[in-house]
Amino acid sequence: MKRSIAGWLALLAVLAAMPWVAGEYYVNLATQILIAALFASSLNILVGYGGLTSLGHASFLGMAAYGSAWLTTSQGLDAWTAAPLALAAAVLTAAVFGWIALRASGIGFLMITLALSQVLWGLAYRWSSVTGGDNGLAGLGRPSLPGVDLNASTPFFYFTLAVVALGMAVLMVFVASPLGTSLRGTRDQPRRMAALGHDVWRVRWIAFVFVGFLGGVSGLLYVYYHKYIHPSSLALGSSAEALLGVMTGGTGTLAGPVVGAAIVLLLKNYVSGYVERWNMLLGFVFVFIVVWMPQGVVPGVRRLFGAAREERP
Repeated sequence: MKRSIAGWLALLAVLAAMPWVAGEYYVNLATQILIAALFASSLNILVGYGGLTSLGHASFLGMAAYGSAWLTTSQGLDAWTAAPLALAAAVLTAAVFGWIALRASGIGFLMITLALSQVLWGLAYRWSSVTGGDNGLAGLGRPSLPGVDLNASTPFFYFTLAVVALGMAVLMVFVASPLGTSLRGTRDQPRRMAALGHDVWRVRWIAFVFVGFLGGVSGLLYVYYHKYIHPSSLALGSSAEALLGVMTGGTGTLAGPVVGAAIVLLLKNYVSGYVERWNMLLGFVFVFIVVWMPQGVVPGVRRLFGAAREERP
């Protein structure tokens, strides 16, 4: 545990020093990776620790993002006042969606989460008086801090880094908590957990609401960064990218979704500039990882290092 915390602190120090040695483009790219990493890590609570594969995680990002955008543009609220209200909308959405989707499991759960997210996606397209429809909502601003201009790339990077670091710390506490242990128990032995007196449905529902909250935090950072929100943020592709990041990095690990999200976003940003059908290359990379590292990049690298240590005389 101490080694893991030391590793996270070292990564935090490296990221904090990045704006001093990298250009603005890389600072912006790192900001996008941080937002995607928190989004994928929140999904990993369901997929990796709960055994519940969801294709509707973008609903919570979109609800928080649209909520913040609508409250600041149409209702005249400042970003700090709109943020908790937008998060409340994301949490309420997660509570309702979880209550519906957790009646099923396996492929049924996946399809229900997908269907529910598609309802929100269609609503975002059709309710143009609120969402702007296909035009989206533009001209959005970022929160204000005394003496700090968050419209500049470096200050916003540090703001995002602080929020994501706090979010990852909350995730670590959750995973190590009795609730996190119970969630893993419902993944591995749901019948035995029920026989021991645990309410399996309630444990999963609380976890679902929790990841909805963190998905909402990702949505706020997303809309602050882009200063624009479009119905595509609620589309299947957004949820699929997060799920791909989780599976690429390694489910059931804290570092896996961070690494996976970075891989997906780097391929998306770099390869798309040279290859028109970059999704195909991303698919090949995913197939390669599944074949050679079926548990994900992080567990696969750990296994390789473990094998190398055992071979030393």
